[in-house]
Amino acid sequence: MSGPNTSYDPVEVSALDPQQIEADVEAALQAFAQAGDLDELKTARLAHAGEKSPLALANREIGALPPSAKAEAGKRVGAARGRVGKALKERQAQLEAERDERILREESIDVTVRARRRPSGARHPLSLLSERLQDIFVGMGWEIAEGPELEAEWFNFDALNLPPDHPARQMQDTFFVDPPQAGLVLRTHTSPVQVRSLLERGVPLYVAVPGKVFRTDELDATHTPVFHQVEGLAVDKGLTMAHLKGTLDHMAEALFGPGTVTRLRPSYFPFTEPSAEMDFRCFVCQGDSARSSGSADPCRTCGGTGWIEWGGCGMVNRNVLRAAGVEDPEYTGFAFGMGIERTLMLRHGVADMHDIVEGDIRFSAQFGLEA
Repeated sequence: MSGPNTSYDPVEVSALDPQQIEADVEAALQAFAQAGDLDELKTARLAHAGEKSPLALANREIGALPPSAKAEAGKRVGAARGRVGKALKERQAQLEAERDERILREESIDVTVRARRRPSGARHPLSLLSERLQDIFVGMGWEIAEGPELEAEWFNFDALNLPPDHPARQMQDTFFVDPPQAGLVLRTHTSPVQVRSLLERGVPLYVAVPGKVFRTDELDATHTPVFHQVEGLAVDKGLTMAHLKGTLDHMAEALFGPGTVTRLRPSYFPFTEPSAEMDFRCFVCQGDSARSSGSADPCRTCGGTGWIEWGGCGMVNRNVLRAAGVEDPEYTGFAFGMGIERTLMLRHGVADMHDIVEGDIRFSAQFGLEA
């Protein structure tokens, strides 16, 4: 900045020249008017109203003028800076109003439009089917029983008339818990709950037992080491195989539709005598595949036999009843057991066990509206 000069003429200082100041003002007003948004206006403000703007530099030159000239130059520059400041404030208010209006327009929400919802998950079909089975039994007046998955070997085998040398007790079929002498296994079926229920509740007894079981199977299209069963046990006076078949018929119709035909084939289980395998007529071909055995395209569901194997059943062995404290010969009972995974595969046409156990939400979502 130049020092005081008593003979200095403000008109001769280019920054203070009235025409130059007016030109600076017009340039600022034009820049503000041309600013299309607040960011452009900020750039224009720094150029025409900032510390290094022409008017700011002119204001600094006033300090070098003689006292007699300062007042007039100060009024001229002050008036110019006032016009620029007013124009800047008006343009900023205008641009802010336009911005607010645009935001309200672009970000408005129509509260009458149905809101977008994030896709929800779905309950696993095994849980849905298990609850459906429980509803069927409760509707017949039965109770639902539960038991531990880590089971005593006596409940899992001995009480069910499986002797120590029975193949099912070997390591290739059963998960034994260390140490082996502890006598603990991961239950291989839900039948131990039948014995526990008889010991706890006595007779007469009607219970259904859904639950998770474990066997040393490899995971493939039809097997898995962890699966689910539902077993039923009825012990009362005068029960016969006819009562058993009537119960199974009702289950089959409830799950696979009215008119489902069942049959019993002789079989063997240590805990029932007599024992049978239960089949029901194929709900796809209605048995036509068996009647036309020479067909080149047999039914894929039943393999052309006309029947689908569902599970084992029979009258409760007297040894099992005695192990559970039922000595009265007037009491007889029947029991049955079915795999829930197999029921799901049959009922919904699931071809591969991997689809059931791998947890893909796309698989479970198909059953999300299951009633």
